[in-house]
Amino acid sequence: MLTNEIYKPINCDDYDNLELACQKNWMLLLALKNGEQLKATAQDMITRKNVEYLEIDLSGERRELRLDHIASFSHPELGTVVVSESD
Repeated sequence: MLTNEIYKPINCDDYDNLELACQKNWMLLLALKNGEQLKATAQDMITRKNVEYLEIDLSGERRELRLDHIASFSHPELGTVVVSESD
């Protein structure tokens, strides 16, 4: 993925749901905009150089996903959340 593309903040409700998932260490099913599907545990929300990331644990490997690269995520207590850009 391009690291020099302009970051587009996601909708506040979607961000709040990801924060909740981190607080509860939920296992999420994540669909990325590049077509990749991941099942990983939500760990933390990180901001670096005005870009927001979701830190996940993917089978013991830590990985950071740019929030604007996430198409959707789901968990039984949330249902499926389709990520949208902030207005």
